[in-house]
Amino acid sequence: MALPNLFWDMGTAYDLFVSLEVLHRPADLGVRGAWAAGVRARLPAAERETLQQVQSFFFGPPFHWVHRLPDPKDAATALWVLGRLPPENRLPALMLFPTLPQGVREVLQDVAARQAWDERDREALKTHARTSGKEHIFKPKVLANILEAWSHAEEFGERYLHALRTYYDVFFAEEETRIRPALKATLARAQDLAERLSLQDLLEELSQGLRFAELPNTAELVLVPSYWSTPIMFFGEVSAERAIWLFGAKPADASLVPGEVVPDALLRTLKALSDPTRLRILRYATEEPLSPVKLSRRLRLRIPTVMHHLRILRLATLVQVTVKEIDGKSRDLYTVRLEAMEAAFVALKSYLVTGES
Repeated sequence: MALPNLFWDMGTAYDLFVSLEVLHRPADLGVRGAWAAGVRARLPAAERETLQQVQSFFFGPPFHWVHRLPDPKDAATALWVLGRLPPENRLPALMLFPTLPQGVREVLQDVAARQAWDERDREALKTHARTSGKEHIFKPKVLANILEAWSHAEEFGERYLHALRTYYDVFFAEEETRIRPALKATLARAQDLAERLSLQDLLEELSQGLRFAELPNTAELVLVPSYWSTPIMFFGEVSAERAIWLFGAKPADASLVPGEVVPDALLRTLKALSDPTRLRILRYATEEPLSPVKLSRRLRLRIPTVMHHLRILRLATLVQVTVKEIDGKSRDLYTVRLEAMEAAFVALKSYLVTGES
């Protein structure tokens, strides 16, 4: 398989949308729930409800739309471009990503044209979700939120833009200033690594432990630094031929919470190591690469429980996840990242001795 052509991009508009994802799913992304709730509480109730509704049914941050913004692709540019769109076109622009199943696209566009929806539309979306393997996205309440928004696309477009502007004013404008230097520094470092590493090794380094047995099946790959995605990689599509991946740009000695003394990376590591089940997983995964199924058998635990522990270890970057295609299905194998463990102990000693890391 030919290697994809590599491209780079940068802009705080990516983090504008990623930050909303993180603030509405803090537990899934290793962020303190009380702090995330505090940030959301700064918004007036109406704007807070609108953003929460959008996060419930967006298929992920609109990277395809952000990628096409004019430079400098900051939050102000995103809000300006969105404001110039007719209100009824804002939801389609952000939500209809290039590879969205055609059946889903047609249902949503039909609902917008009729300015109404009924049970046939709900059932049609459920059917397309099952066919495309995305049934987990279209839960009953989510379906109702999607269809309600699309049936009032013009009104919803106005509300959503107003909510985004409010979020920018009360929180993200200051956050944007804080994270911009880290994005620039991380982009320069990543580009330097790209000169010396294979693409496979580069992706593993930038993702802090995600390794692909086979490289992405795409003609073009765009890599983007993101402060708020750290340490998780976010994936998106610009077109059928161009994929976009966001990699972590938050320094190991920094915290997502402004003014926090203990770095996020150190805190996540200590929490991950504080559980006996996770320590057993690390011991087993030191011996050989293990799948969640094999770990479930060894630990005598249900697979969802094992996956919960693996997610915590992954957020702490203590495990390498090797993604393999076996019998046409993606399979993950977990091994310990000993270098991450050693780095954590060094950071802990530095923090205890000097108050720095």
